[in-house]
Amino acid sequence: MSTALVAIKPKESNGDLTQMVSFSLSHEEYGVEVLKVREIIRMAGITHIPNAPHYLEGIINLRGKVIPVISMRKRFGMMEQEHSTQTRIIIMDIEGELMGFIVDAVSEVIRISAGEIQPPPATVADGGEQECIAGVINRSDRLLVLLDLDRIFSREEKQLFA
Repeated sequence: MSTALVAIKPKESNGDLTQMVSFSLSHEEYGVEVLKVREIIRMAGITHIPNAPHYLEGIINLRGKVIPVISMRKRFGMMEQEHSTQTRIIIMDIEGELMGFIVDAVSEVIRISAGEIQPPPATVADGGEQECIAGVINRSDRLLVLLDLDRIFSREEKQLFA
C-alpha cells in the first residue's frame, strides 16, 4: 500500500480549478498557467544579440543555462518604458524550452475555476497575433487576459530560437 505525499483535492484532480500567475503590462493584467512558470527573477544583465527580432531583448545566463529573453511589451506592440524595481523576468517552459519574459510586475497567484474563463471575442481570437489569447476572466473590477504562450510565436519565429 502506498501513501501519497500530497493530498489531491477532488476539485483539482478533475481540472476544475486552475492556478494562474498574473502579471501586468502597461496597466493591463494577464495570466499564465502556474505549471508553465519555472521561476520569477529580478531584472538581470541581458546580453543583446545582433540581428535578432525586435522583441528579443537578448540572452541571460541562469545558473549555467543560456536563456532567451523576450520583451512582452515589444511582442504585444506596446510602448516601451524604463524598467522599474517591480520589473521581473518570468522564466517559463515553452514547448520544452526555457524562455524568459520581461513584464512590468508580477501580481499574484490566483485560483480560478474553468467556469470563470470566457472565450475571447471572435474578432480577437481570429487575429494571427492574438492567437495566444486563451480566454478572459472578469475579476470584479478588472479583466484578466489569459495567455497560452505555447502559441505566442509563429512556426517561423520558433525556428529562429531553435
